[in-house]
Amino acid sequence: MQILETFFYFVITLGILVFVHELGHFLAAKLCGMRAEVFALGMGHRLFGYNKVNGFTVWTLDESVHLGENTDYRVAVLPIGGYVKIAGMIDESLDTEHLDRSPEPWEFRARPIWQRMIVICAGVIMNILLAVVIFWGVNYSKGKIIRETTEIGAVIENSPAERFGFKAGDRILQINNEQVTHWEEVLNLIYIESMGSDLSITLMRNSGEIHLSVARSEIPDPNDSTLGIIPAHMTIVIEQVEPGKPADEMGLKAGDVLVALAGKPVTYTQEVIDLVKAHKGKPLSVEWKRNENRLAGTAIPNEEGRIGVSLGMTYAGPQKRLSYSLFEALPAAIQDIAWVTVRSIQQVWMMISGDISITKNVGGPIKIAQFATQSAELGITTFLGFMAVLSISLAVLNILPFPALDGGHLMFLLYEAIFRREIPSRVTLVIQKAGIALLLAFMAFVLFNDIANF
Repeated sequence: MQILETFFYFVITLGILVFVHELGHFLAAKLCGMRAEVFALGMGHRLFGYNKVNGFTVWTLDESVHLGENTDYRVAVLPIGGYVKIAGMIDESLDTEHLDRSPEPWEFRARPIWQRMIVICAGVIMNILLAVVIFWGVNYSKGKIIRETTEIGAVIENSPAERFGFKAGDRILQINNEQVTHWEEVLNLIYIESMGSDLSITLMRNSGEIHLSVARSEIPDPNDSTLGIIPAHMTIVIEQVEPGKPADEMGLKAGDVLVALAGKPVTYTQEVIDLVKAHKGKPLSVEWKRNENRLAGTAIPNEEGRIGVSLGMTYAGPQKRLSYSLFEALPAAIQDIAWVTVRSIQQVWMMISGDISITKNVGGPIKIAQFATQSAELGITTFLGFMAVLSISLAVLNILPFPALDGGHLMFLLYEAIFRREIPSRVTLVIQKAGIALLLAFMAFVLFNDIANF
């Protein structure tokens, strides 16, 4: 039953994101007078679909179902993407039949460059608009929670924060001469407003002020604990317990709050992971809270150094809720989009440059399915927020200048615009084939990585 539920949320999440992305290409092509031959959800062979000539077609592997004046709307066998086949364009289908004749007015290659660029970018634009709409709705209906603290609750071992001298109990007063009053301002100044520049941070320690400098190059990983500082009042929550694993046998349940391991209080998730691995095959005492009750038990981590739990962190300190009117919620949504986009771009760049591990930071269908299910279990708002973040990630990845992606097609058009001539079709075809091969190899790696970390 759990597998079916996970598959359901995976199909819903990816289906909506792919549909919105491809709808952008489709609508832009239609508006620019181009003919869309296929609108497909899924990849590979056609399972069923509809077009005005043949009507409703069920369970057919016939790929030649009317590629003509009318669009063939189809569902394909592999639920891992989708595509719009536009007449006169060398795309993932690698169709080159149109090259043997002169361009027709309704073909992609016959339209002005600016129209072709709009069609190529429309999918990414639609994904961004979807995220804006979701964040806009969430901000309007739920508002935002502001964590009213600037106190550092923990400093991650071997992090930049530890090397630069941050200590638990420090209170952040200023970042680059800007005063901060809550943790959201801390994050915004570190990762958005000061992006690309070094940090000058003023702290209150005990009863005196101290000043620290942090080089931007020392901030490696775009997430909440990038610098290595955790806000005060954070608790470690058990999000999921795997049946039959040591944690389940000991009595841990989803929603429990971890307090201590091996007699040592724990304050952040990596600390828990390291302590569990250090006790691989050995008894590990665990203390946790369930509601107001404090419980304890002993588990023996398996040979992989795991006890079968997934962890999250929840803020339990002073906070306030910001409410927005319908019009106020839009700028807040755009700020959210900027935040997620910057973090997505940073993460992609750091994986390319080798600053962070690809195996630990790339997720495929299995990981997406797991996160989609977990977010859905936490409520519709959390699920929609996850979908918005994933939509931005999809937009960022698609616009990368890589063959077979939207960004690769855009690079071909930029070359044509700058040099006033097209890249020869044979060269385009070779580049596309190489890009598709690399993309398939990457997808295989991602799937293998998912399975290995399942």
